[in-house]
Amino acid sequence: MTVDSTPDRAALRSWLPGFLALAAIWGSSFLFIKIGIGELHPLHLTLYRVGAGAVTLLVVLAVLRDRLPAEPRVWAHLSVVAAFGVAVPFTLFGYGEQRVESMLAGIWNATTPLIVLPLAVLVFRTERLTVRRAVGMALGFAGVLVVLGVWQGVGGAHFTGQLMCLGAAACYGLAIPYQKKFVAGSAHSGLSLSAAQLLVATAQLAVVAPLVAGAPPAPTGLSAEVLASVLALGALGTGLAFVINLRNIRLAGASTASTVTYLVPVFAVLIGALALDERLTWHQPVGALVVLFGVAVSQGLIGRRPAPADVAGPAGRRESTAQKVRRQAGQPVA
Repeated sequence: MTVDSTPDRAALRSWLPGFLALAAIWGSSFLFIKIGIGELHPLHLTLYRVGAGAVTLLVVLAVLRDRLPAEPRVWAHLSVVAAFGVAVPFTLFGYGEQRVESMLAGIWNATTPLIVLPLAVLVFRTERLTVRRAVGMALGFAGVLVVLGVWQGVGGAHFTGQLMCLGAAACYGLAIPYQKKFVAGSAHSGLSLSAAQLLVATAQLAVVAPLVAGAPPAPTGLSAEVLASVLALGALGTGLAFVINLRNIRLAGASTASTVTYLVPVFAVLIGALALDERLTWHQPVGALVVLFGVAVSQGLIGRRPAPADVAGPAGRRESTAQKVRRQAGQPVA
């Protein structure tokens, strides 16, 4: 299974079921986080889910006869990506959902590309800032202010929870361009890099979680609902979802497969409303639409004709920095 075998055209029925399944899996992650933190400290929940995801990808590695990286340099860079791309943001979403609705956390996850771009331009120097991208960022951050409802005043636990979810998205925004510059160019497969990343994140959490939150509770002491949520977050949302994503890339192309990001908050909102009876105030979904519109503008999906100078993915498809890195190194989402 390689990303380079992407056909120019794929029948809709061949990739659409997997595309929708991936959006539903990643969108439901916020529901499972909400259920998990009912009995688990956010750090313990992250430890268990990342560990389950690591085991899942190690099994897939063994089945496909792939190998983990051997170079110390790659592992050193993966330790940074594991911290800011997995351990810290997963935990922040857990802390955030102690204070906000799961559907709102899903909306904040969609702001990641807005944070990736300025860091890629100003810090890592892997992208150029164009007028189109600047307009897209301005629109996106205007949407962030609408989601926050800043005209109502700031403060309180709900606002703090939103900032924690935004902080999680900011961690992804740091991890993605870092990964592009220092990791994505390696010869290892995305599956190998992701498995190694989850292994490192598991080790980091195994050290930090007991120091901050005490010893994690035994799985036998958890309810069946929480255990199922942890397994769904780890084995399904952090493990098998990566395999589904690779299949989507192979069948539909990197650019098309990456648009699943736009459906994740939709599923998060629908699942939160149906399963937890959560409700949003009017400005939150309106702000989310403005954010997604800004992301689409900044990535060239709106208001620009295809140009040969764009970064090309498999089969010559255009892709952004975030899309390219997710394709090459399998960056998981919450």
